Amino acid sequence: MNKIVANATEAVRDIQDNATIMLGGFGLCGIPENSITALVAKGVKGLTCISNNAGVEDFGIGLMLKQRQVKKMISSYVGENAEFERQLLSGELEVDLIPQGTLAERIRATGAGIPAFFTPAGYGTEVANGKEVREFNGKMYLLEHAFQSDFAIVKAWKADRYGNLMFKGTARNFNAMMAKAGKITIAEVEEIVEVGTLDPNHIHVAGVYVHRLFQGQNYEKRIEQRTVSK
Repeated sequence: MNKIVANATEAVRDIQDNATIMLGGFGLCGIPENSITALVAKGVKGLTCISNNAGVEDFGIGLMLKQRQVKKMISSYVGENAEFERQLLSGELEVDLIPQGTLAERIRATGAGIPAFFTPAGYGTEVANGKEVREFNGKMYLLEHAFQSDFAIVKAWKADRYGNLMFKGTARNFNAMMAKAGKITIAEVEEIVEVGTLDPNHIHVAGVYVHRLFQGQNYEKRIEQRTVSK
């Protein structure tokens, strides 16, 4: 099945106010830049965004935060975004901070159809507030639930028109597991190739998980903090 759509605007056409969306990436590495730009232009509001981080003030999810499009962030690291900090401290933004491993496992569980799981991460901290606690083999565990995500938006390196995806280097990060976890998965890629071109042994996400696909443009691929030796 050919899953290619014309552009980012077409790909996000049915994302409405109050949707819950997963957005791939780690820091600014492997984020769906074109799709975020399209969401900003679309102007949807009240979004719940599940992402490892919240971008920076003028890039990534930070662009949506500036437009007050995000109602709630579910993340594990948000220290690079001053606008995020301001909205959090002023009470404008609801935030659910999750240990990074727990976030990853909740995403993976969503894609695997696992409704919940026990983990020791966060026991004895504020993370445990309101959660079921159970003892296994003398150790305490928290019950964590999978997500209910309407859309997953990811960024890949290459794809064929059937939606088989390959990621490059560390841009694989949260993208691969998120691609399997959305009710509708949108993938933007740098290059679309003919079916049969990709080595099956190097495909990271099978096309069965992908619903829409488009070739992005003008990727900036920013680095949050560049450190070089003197």
